[in-house]
Amino acid sequence: MLALRQVHHIAVICSDYAASKHFYCDILGFTLLAEFYREERDSWKADLALNGQYTIELFSFPSPPARISCPEACGLRHLAFSVEDIEASIAHLQEAGVTCEPLRVDPYTQSRFTFFSDPDGLPLELYEL
Repeated sequence: MLALRQVHHIAVICSDYAASKHFYCDILGFTLLAEFYREERDSWKADLALNGQYTIELFSFPSPPARISCPEACGLRHLAFSVEDIEASIAHLQEAGVTCEPLRVDPYTQSRFTFFSDPDGLPLELYEL
């Protein structure tokens, strides 16, 4: 049996590095651990942490193809983040100009959740614990 321990990181490719870095760090609250410009690829790479835990590798590449989000395609559907107060979290996002879908209730757990998107349309979810 393969002995996986945990998810190590999630890689996100963005079309506008500055806009995505601002979104993930300044709006969502990730911390920039390290940042590298890879000249041979004309690409930026940032290592982002959430509450001290290395979580996201943010990459830029020249002219990446668009991601199919709607209708939903096979593959990774979305990233979900847990929050304690979903209404306060939604208000914070809306103040930053981020549009959230209407609040929904998980029929199995009764927890509330909503979806929103990063600057490139990557679906993200807030899930209230």
